[in-house]
Amino acid sequence: MKWEEFVGQTVFITGGASGIGKAQAIAFLKNGANVFVLDKVEGKLKETLEQYENHFAYSVGSITNKDSVQQAVKHALNKFKRIDILLNTAGILDGYAKTLETEEPLWDKVMNTNVKGTYFVTNTVLPQMLQQKRGAIINMASIAGFVAGGGGAAYTASKHAIIGYTKQLDYDYCRNGIRANAIAPGAIKTPMNKADFLGDGQMAKWVAEETPAGRWADPSEVADLTLFLASKAADYIHGVVIPIDGGWMNK
Repeated sequence: MKWEEFVGQTVFITGGASGIGKAQAIAFLKNGANVFVLDKVEGKLKETLEQYENHFAYSVGSITNKDSVQQAVKHALNKFKRIDILLNTAGILDGYAKTLETEEPLWDKVMNTNVKGTYFVTNTVLPQMLQQKRGAIINMASIAGFVAGGGGAAYTASKHAIIGYTKQLDYDYCRNGIRANAIAPGAIKTPMNKADFLGDGQMAKWVAEETPAGRWADPSEVADLTLFLASKAADYIHGVVIPIDGGWMNK
């Protein structure tokens, strides 16, 4: 499906150098949007997306660093003049560490990235969206934001926090033209989950077998859901978290 409404709109994506974020960047570029990516690594981002020429730009930096975020947003606004859609996609795992196995540095790293980083980016982009009286924000939650077992203590806590933050964000600003929602992925085949596929891939096979749909999802499937949530068709959808988990939470 072609989304003509995104032609000329600007999308700001964190964690867009790989995985779900990269799939989101490609999806919006294919639909005529301008895309700005903030990621801590460049990876193969430039060579993959350089075909879109003047519709794509990026900054290398961390969402945990306020100055880095502010510089990236400034760069995006200088390049494209506005930001219509914010995708807070960047995040990290915690190795499924239980609370007694979670040292304070790991806890802080996960919380600073998954929660505080989302807060930094949102608070930097949101004032501009409020000025234009329009904006869509889509945060990356997880099935770990609903149930145990999708991560360790820190990761699960961080994704529960993202869900609460998303609901409050929408509640506070929906009368000002802002829509905030979240996506909760299950088993998505990304570099973030590469450990599951190492060796004989038994962990990946187990996850697929335990998923009612019987497979892992491709990042492009999450990107397709993102397109819908950012579109006018979803204009009355506010403060919700949509799972894309192959039925995992139905069990």
